[in-house]
Amino acid sequence: MKIEHLYIVYIVECKDWSYYIGITNDLEKRLWEHNTGYDESCYTYSRRPVELKYFEIFTDVNQAIAREKQVKGWSRKKKQALIAQNFDKLKELSKSKRNIQK
Repeated sequence: MKIEHLYIVYIVECKDWSYYIGITNDLEKRLWEHNTGYDESCYTYSRRPVELKYFEIFTDVNQAIAREKQVKGWSRKKKQALIAQNFDKLKELSKSKRNIQK
């Protein structure tokens, strides 16, 4: 019997309204670490508390890493559209960026 590992890409909103995107295999533990200041070098350390806004679950670590990198590169508006699950707005924002780059 093969036991699959789960990898979670997540977005938290910090107290300064910035977003932090990360990846973990234990979301509850990772949120606890963010909010207790477990790691002083972490981006969220001075921006606590954080609040979970969105997450996606993957069984392939490479897909999870690719998704984390993708979302980290997005504008704040695109991240907000993803959090709101407004996929029409997400498509619109993606098209407008492609048109600017041409």
